[in-house]
This record gives sequence, C-alpha cells and structure tokens, in this order.
Amino acid sequence: MIYRSKAPLRLGLAGGGTDVAPYSDLYGGAILNATISMYAYATIEPLPDNKIILNAVDKQEMLEFKSIETLPLNGNLDLIKGIYNRITKEFTKKPLSFKLSTFVDAPPGSGLGSSSTLAVAVLGAFSEWLKLPLGEYDLARLAYEIERIDLKMAGGKQDQYAATFGGVNFMEFYKDDKVIVNPLRIRTTYLNELAHNLILYYTGTSRLSSKIIESQSKNVQSKNKKTIEAMNQLKRQAVLMKEAILKGELEKIGELLDFGWEFKKQMTSGITNPAIDEIYQAARKQGAAGGKISGAGGGGFMFFYCPGNTRHKVIETVEAFGGKIKRYEFTKQGLTTWSI
Repeated sequence: MIYRSKAPLRLGLAGGGTDVAPYSDLYGGAILNATISMYAYATIEPLPDNKIILNAVDKQEMLEFKSIETLPLNGNLDLIKGIYNRITKEFTKKPLSFKLSTFVDAPPGSGLGSSSTLAVAVLGAFSEWLKLPLGEYDLARLAYEIERIDLKMAGGKQDQYAATFGGVNFMEFYKDDKVIVNPLRIRTTYLNELAHNLILYYTGTSRLSSKIIESQSKNVQSKNKKTIEAMNQLKRQAVLMKEAILKGELEKIGELLDFGWEFKKQMTSGITNPAIDEIYQAARKQGAAGGKISGAGGGGFMFFYCPGNTRHKVIETVEAFGGKIKRYEFTKQGLTTWSI
C-alpha cells in the first residue's frame, strides 16, 4: 500500500499576526484566510527492511536512517523528523520503517504558510497509514504543538488550521491556545470576483519569518503601544473584511487591504523594505486598490486587489520588477488523504 495526502496553502486576507502569542493570549486574535490551489504533498511507502528514508523532493534533500524510535534533530529536515518523533512517542510506542516523500508548491519563506501546511500533510499521511484517531481540530492542534512547542519554531496558529479545514475561514484565537474556526458561506459570484481581482505575485525572494515574528512577540511582551495598537487595528480589519465579503461589498476589499498594510508595517521592523514599498506603490499607481505582503513579511509573495479591469495593467507593472504572477483558485477542501 501507498499512503498519500495533500493540504492547501493559504492567503491571509486580514488580521495577520494576531494569532501569534503573546498577543492572542492577552487580547484575543482574529484572522480571515482562504486556501488556494497550491499544495503540500506527502507520500508514505512502508518498508520491510528496518530503514527510514526521508525524501524532500522539492529541496533535493534525502536522508536515510536505521529504523529507530527518535530521529536526531540537527537542522536537516527537522520538521519531518519532529513529526515522526511525536508519532512514535504518542501513538506507536515503537520505531517504524518507511519512505516518506514530500513536495511543496511554494518555497520556504514564501509567506503562504508552507512549513505548517507541510506539517499538516505529513501528519495526514501518517494518520492515513496508522489510522490515527485524529479529528480536524486534533490534527491541526498536533501540527501546531510539534512546530511551536516540540521544535520551538516561532510562528502563529492560523496556518495549521487553514491547511486542515480548507476554504474561507474566520478564525478566533484565545489564551491557552484555544482556536475556533468559523467557515464562511460565501456566494460563488463573490468568490469568483474576489479570485479574479486578487492577483498573487511572487517577488522571487524569501525571508526567515521566525526573526520577524520573534521581534513582534517581544514588542507585545514589552507593552509597546505602537505594536499593540497596530495589532488591535488588524484584528478589527479581519472583522470588517469578513462582513464585506459575506455581503458582497467587494469594493471595500482593496481599501481594507491598504488599511491593514499600513498597520502591519507598524508591528515591527523588517516587514517591509524599499523594494517591497516600490512594488506596492507601482501597483497602486496602475489601479490596485490595496494589497499586502503575504505572511510575516520581508519577502515572498505579495497580493493586490485590482477592481474593474485593472488587473492586466497591474500584472504587467509588477512583473517588470522581476517577479512572477502565480495563477490560483480558491479551494473549499482542506487536508485530503487516501491510499492505493
């Protein structure tokens, strides 16, 4: 048997950063996100020879081990190893023998939640193979714990839940890592128009999101008023964006994105830079009503809301900076697993 899974990447439309502790613990966070037709994939092939083979196809990295219960964490494919270590510790209580192959449609540091989505996909493949008793909330929470607690990777909570649940979701975050996922029922017409007008642009650069997130968290811990007020406004943006999309008031989307972008830049340094600012202003001049950097900031993907018939001119303008437009569709399905 072969066990497979795929989980969708996401666009964080509003509220980005408010899912990160300690802000979410102290004040409560809110995010609006939507999954797109870009995925993380995982395939598990059980082996009979007491070996473990980890093959990150997109990274062109392959590691081989004897079948042991705990794999060493040394900076090489630690996310995958951390998932295996948690599986053996919590569920199988013994070593496994298998080949795990992974691939992600976006590079690390791209701002689409690729690391957390990969974690969800790998957990999904293990769950399919071992028939683990994990519901959607259980699996998303486990992916979060492995990344943030076991491996101490800085970041928020939205990506694991977006990848697991799929679709357009308004998410609420509270203390003690409590998360509530509210799926939104949006008219197909509104969603089609949103996808048509929202262009996704890869700058060609990546960034280490952990540094930006750690700085943001320190600002909240030190009661930095500018950071906290900016995050309060981003939480408000998520509520307003949810209402606008549900009501079909799409003319407000660009304005709300621009509103959020101005406050996102105030959370900490490193979120933007002169190159990103130049691209953003050029897009605005050609008719984009608003936009933002995807994820923590510093590089990766940007997206712009282009009302009317402005998308073509905006695409031509931003591609002149050397990056590329990525075609996508919104998806309704989250983590999917199967076996053959």
